[in-house]
Amino acid sequence: MQQIHHLDLYLVLNTLGNSGSSGSVYTLDEALIKLKVPAWDILEAIPYVLDASLNACAHGKISSRALSTGIKDLADFIPASLVAIASYFSAEVTRGVWKPAFMNGVDWPNPAANLSIVEQQIKKTLADTGVNVPSLDADGDSPAKLPLPLAAFVSLSITYKLDKGRGRFLVLIAPVLTAVASGCPWPCMPVLTSLWTQKVMRWSDYFVLRASGTVFQHNRDAVVQLLKSCFKSTLGFGTTSMSNDGGVGALLGHGLSFQVARGVSPVAPGILYLRVYRSIGDITFLNKEIMSILMLSVRDLVSSELSKGTIKKTRYGMQCGHVSFVRYMACAKHAALLGASLIWISGGQKLVQSLMIDTVPSWFLSANNLEHNGEQPGSLVAKLIGHALAYFVMLSAAFAWGIDHYSVPPNQRALVIGMHLEFLASILEKNKLLCCHHATWRAYVSGFLKLMVGCTPMWVQEVDVQLLKRLSQGLRRLNEDELALRLLEVGGIGVMGAAAEMIINFERRL
Repeated sequence: MQQIHHLDLYLVLNTLGNSGSSGSVYTLDEALIKLKVPAWDILEAIPYVLDASLNACAHGKISSRALSTGIKDLADFIPASLVAIASYFSAEVTRGVWKPAFMNGVDWPNPAANLSIVEQQIKKTLADTGVNVPSLDADGDSPAKLPLPLAAFVSLSITYKLDKGRGRFLVLIAPVLTAVASGCPWPCMPVLTSLWTQKVMRWSDYFVLRASGTVFQHNRDAVVQLLKSCFKSTLGFGTTSMSNDGGVGALLGHGLSFQVARGVSPVAPGILYLRVYRSIGDITFLNKEIMSILMLSVRDLVSSELSKGTIKKTRYGMQCGHVSFVRYMACAKHAALLGASLIWISGGQKLVQSLMIDTVPSWFLSANNLEHNGEQPGSLVAKLIGHALAYFVMLSAAFAWGIDHYSVPPNQRALVIGMHLEFLASILEKNKLLCCHHATWRAYVSGFLKLMVGCTPMWVQEVDVQLLKRLSQGLRRLNEDELALRLLEVGGIGVMGAAAEMIINFERRL
């Protein structure tokens, strides 16, 4: 009986499409007389009917116009069916088994009238934010194409008139439509933008902005450029007009604003990243990229001051002139906070765990990529980089697991912190020559442990006693005796003997 209902609904859908496109004598009410089933059964049968209809359209048994008109009439008769229609089209586009439909203006609507203009607007929107992606233009020699379910969905959406009675339909299907088109290969979203811009010009800015965000789903280099723009605008040495002063204001701007006369205002890089980070897909590369950009930002910060003459370059490195080391530390902390925030919102605890266990140790043990004009960074830059990394890792861990016993289960945090400290202790014991500047390593170790002792003493108390003793001995080899003693003092009862022995040794020296 259910198959009969599906067949009846398909015949009615086909009749509705033909009545709207070929002047059939059947009216809507007359056609629906054939359908003598409850509305719930109709909603249940819709996916089967749409599947049969798409297959019929794909094999030329019904026209694309008849398909779109029939679906629209069904949605007009039972508005709740729009949910099932949107869900079906979304699922079919995701499956990716349908052949593409060529948007040539014969079978399907043609976006060619303003597609190139839309893509130029997307380029400009991204360029204003500091992202330049040269390969956005579609092949102008071949007609644009969309997956068949998406083409049917788009054609359905543009058949609605923008009156008060039909506006509710667009409110329902528009978010699904843009989400589905965003996940499709380029240039599906520009095609959708072009078609809707032809229909409603005043919505052009909205669709261009949505299409600009989809670039980051298909182009990893664009994501890296956006991250760089976030750091540059925050530190105040970006190329865009909004990044001149730096700070949070330059990073986040004033949200999203539209200017009727001149289109979309430049979008702050932080706001754009907040809009697109969920759709990046594979986020495993973010740890390495954000960490690299953080270090390069610190290097560029010192280089910019050197070019202004505020730092004197000597034979043995760099000396601070009018600008104190404290100011550089403040900027490094600012950059570290931004980097930790980006890691946390992008991947949460999993990304932070990967950062501490894999990314940071791998960087210290692998090649150094901070050469500038063939030169290794000076001691000042290397020291600042080490401190910036310490704040970066500490803040990332604090975002993920909190600083007290009430944030998360302590064993979950202690496992990751312990593995990271085990890496530090093993390097300190072996006194191994790392592939980075010695000042960077020393600043990182002392900086990270100082932050643990001063800001997160509960983390220290969760660390294995033997590991604390090994870290303390390693710090003494770095001539960080005071920090080594403080680490044991915070460690608790289990390391009191080692702390007392260290105090006695100090007194003997005196």
